[in-house]
Amino acid sequence: MRLVWQLLAVSAVALIGGRSAMAVQDNPWLTLGVGLLTAVLALPVYGWVVRRTEHRPSTEVAREGAAAAIGRGVLIGVALFGAVIANIAFLGYYTVDGLGSPSGAVGLFGFMAAAAVTEELLFRGVLFRIIEERTGTWIALTLTGVLFGLAHLLNPHASVWGAIAIAVEAGGMLAAAYAATRNLWVPIGLHFGWNFAASAIFSTEVSGNDTAQGLLNATTSGPVPITGGDFGPEGSLYSVLFGVLVMIVFLWLAHRRGHLVPLRRHAARAAATATLPR
Repeated sequence: MRLVWQLLAVSAVALIGGRSAMAVQDNPWLTLGVGLLTAVLALPVYGWVVRRTEHRPSTEVAREGAAAAIGRGVLIGVALFGAVIANIAFLGYYTVDGLGSPSGAVGLFGFMAAAAVTEELLFRGVLFRIIEERTGTWIALTLTGVLFGLAHLLNPHASVWGAIAIAVEAGGMLAAAYAATRNLWVPIGLHFGWNFAASAIFSTEVSGNDTAQGLLNATTSGPVPITGGDFGPEGSLYSVLFGVLVMIVFLWLAHRRGHLVPLRRHAARAAATATLPR
C-alpha cells in the first residue's frame, strides 16, 4: 500500500497546483508564485508520506547538497535541449525573428518548476524506486519509461511516436540519472532545465503543449523526424539520440558506483524471507 499512498499524496499536490496554475496562467507573476509554491509543498509532502509508509528518512530528497545537485541537473538539461535546437537550426528549420516575451518566461519558470518536481517525485521517487526494489534497475527503468511515455499521450498533439520518444529520451534518461546519483535533485534539475529551455528560452512546444511565448520569438518548421512537428522538438530524432547518449553516461556512472540493482538481489532476499520461521 505504500506505493498507493505515496502516489495519492504527491498526485493531490500536483493536481491542485496544476489546476491553480492554469487558473492564473494569464498572469505570469501569479503563475510563477503558484508554480513555485506547488514545487516547494510537494517535497515535504513526499518526505512525510515516505516516513509514514516506510518508516525511514527520505534521504533521496535530503537538503544537504541539494542546491549543487539541482544546478548540475539544470545545466545538463539546458545544454542538452540547446544542442537539439542548434542541430535543428543548423539545418534551417528553427529561426529566430527577435525578442519574445520576458514576462512569459517568468510564468513558465514557475509552471515548469512545479511540473519537474511533481513528475520526478511521482515517476522516479515513487514508481521507479519501489519497482526497482522488486525487479532491479533495468526492468524498473523500462517499465517506468513506458509509463512516462504513455502519460504524455494525454497531451495535445500527442502521437505514438511522441510517447515512444518521451519514454526513451526522458523516462530512461531521468531514471538513469536517479540510479547514478541516488537522489532526486539531479533528475529534478535536468527535467526543469530541459522544459525551461524548450518553453521559456527557445519558445517551442513542450510534449505537444503550446506554451506561452518565451524569451525568443522563434519559428520551428520542417520535416517531422527533425523538428518533432506539432509535438515539439521532443519528438525530434535529435532529442532521442542525445537523450540516449546521456542515459548511457548515467548508467555507466551507476554501474561504476555500484548503484545498479540486479534482479537476483531481490530474488535472493525474497527466498531468504520465505525461509524465515513464522
